[in-house]
Amino acid sequence: TLADRPIKGTIRLFGTDVTRIQRRDIPAFRRRMGVVFQDFRLLDHLSAFENVALPLRLAGQERGRYAADVEEMLRWVGLGDRLSAPPPTLSGGEKQRLAIARAVITRPGLIVADEPTGSVDAAMADKLLRLFQSLNRLGATVLIASHDQALAERSGARVLRLNGGRLSETGGRTAA
Repeated sequence: TLADRPIKGTIRLFGTDVTRIQRRDIPAFRRRMGVVFQDFRLLDHLSAFENVALPLRLAGQERGRYAADVEEMLRWVGLGDRLSAPPPTLSGGEKQRLAIARAVITRPGLIVADEPTGSVDAAMADKLLRLFQSLNRLGATVLIASHDQALAERSGARVLRLNGGRLSETGGRTAA
């Protein structure tokens, strides 16, 4: 999210060295990313629909252009009947799915998800994994941080392990 900058080294996203981005350019750069926070970071005073629509509104889109897409995304994550529900009335799993819907509604080039399946059952975890895989096939880079080894194995994606500050690959693609 570019909240912190590295002290040394280079990080390149979308062909740009993010360590050199001017502060005024960070908001536009962030709009190319979708972030799923472990603690959801939903706006409690907005409905589920409004939370998912927020990135589209901030990008200047009119409700008439995005309403059907937002409703479809909420149905896809199993919240089609909760469009007007504010986050405090949702369960932990529903909040997680709402946060995912908000992060991916703009089809960002980079999706970073911190434990995106931690609050949902196995069937929904697999469904959300398929959503991330579909976005990846459409060209998005998807980075998921998870303690769920079985999910990592089912994903068929590269699995990296962070241990003692070192990043290593623990295996290649594990499934088709």
